[in-house]
Amino acid sequence: MSRETPTAQITAAGVLRHASRADRLRDLRVDDSPSHSKGALTVLRTLRTTVALTASLTTLALAGCTQSVPSANERPAGKASPKVGLLYAGGLGDFSYNDLAHLGLEKVEKDLGIPVKGVETKADATDGEKTQLVEALIDSGHDPIIGMTFSYSKVIDQAASRHPNVRFAVIDGDPTNQPNVSRLTFAVEQGSFLVGAAAALKSKTKRIGFVGGMESPEIQKFEAGYTAGAKKIDPGVDVLVKYITQAPDFSGFRDPAKGGIAAKGQFDKGADVIFHSAGATGTGVIEAAAATGKQAIGVDSDQYNQPGLAAVRDHILTSMVKRVDVAVFDFAAQVKAGRFSAGTRIYDLSNRGVGYTTSGGEVDDIADELNALEKEIAEGRIKVPEKP
Repeated sequence: MSRETPTAQITAAGVLRHASRADRLRDLRVDDSPSHSKGALTVLRTLRTTVALTASLTTLALAGCTQSVPSANERPAGKASPKVGLLYAGGLGDFSYNDLAHLGLEKVEKDLGIPVKGVETKADATDGEKTQLVEALIDSGHDPIIGMTFSYSKVIDQAASRHPNVRFAVIDGDPTNQPNVSRLTFAVEQGSFLVGAAAALKSKTKRIGFVGGMESPEIQKFEAGYTAGAKKIDPGVDVLVKYITQAPDFSGFRDPAKGGIAAKGQFDKGADVIFHSAGATGTGVIEAAAATGKQAIGVDSDQYNQPGLAAVRDHILTSMVKRVDVAVFDFAAQVKAGRFSAGTRIYDLSNRGVGYTTSGGEVDDIADELNALEKEIAEGRIKVPEKP
């Protein structure tokens, strides 16, 4: 495996923005299908200058595996009905992670009738700034509160100690023993294994690439699964690896230009398929694939079906879907039903919390091989590594 030195860190400009103000919001829609069926996720994005969350979504409930911490922190008698507050990992418009969370938030409002509020942050927000945002949500009566990514783990844990009657969740968070915090996580290494296998099966040069937004244990799971899947198909395949930034610099997820530069460097070295786990930075990876006549693999949503990528979608081999929208909805639904529980809830191949897409038909000819691998992983016969 070849690994490149990350580029210089970038400080993203921007200010804290609350979705209760006249921010840009997007209408998002999901075409809900199995994890590897055609058109598994469709994300449609249009600009709005209103705070109404009005898009319609198809209902989907996934049964997650729970490794429980016994305390359930039942809502005190007489407490007001839930108001969901969600803190994005940066801003909307990334065509993947945050937009999927927003999609889930809209579903909560429409299907559950629960008031919701999404909060966008600048990419380099400090823990102190994030704490202020959490406290502002609590002061305005929001409960439960969801933080996106492990960057909120410490902040949420501390807030949970100060506010034991407020319920929290962290998506992709660190393990916690707080009795009022739920950790919602994904076996992304499993889905990444499948798209790694697809890359190796499709590669003509026996050299493929991976571009990560920020080098961290969570993003390394994508790299580990992708590499393992590729080498399951072809032990001799070479995997080029590039991270845009090092932790804790989250700007690596918001720089399409650097994503394009990283991808072009790998294509120039002979890679013909590149998988990105880089948020909005991945747009540059996909555009570089189109510019060089190569292929890219999307992440989180079915990026083939995103209107913003329509001009380059023919160069998207497949996408590794991660159902963040479902995690947001499931958590809110459980709170509303009085079934909040702390601990870890895992979304994986066995409950279709992760998977791959077939939009565009580029992997139709290798679907049998990918599906056989999926079955082996779901049944525990293949153990996918979480570290490179």
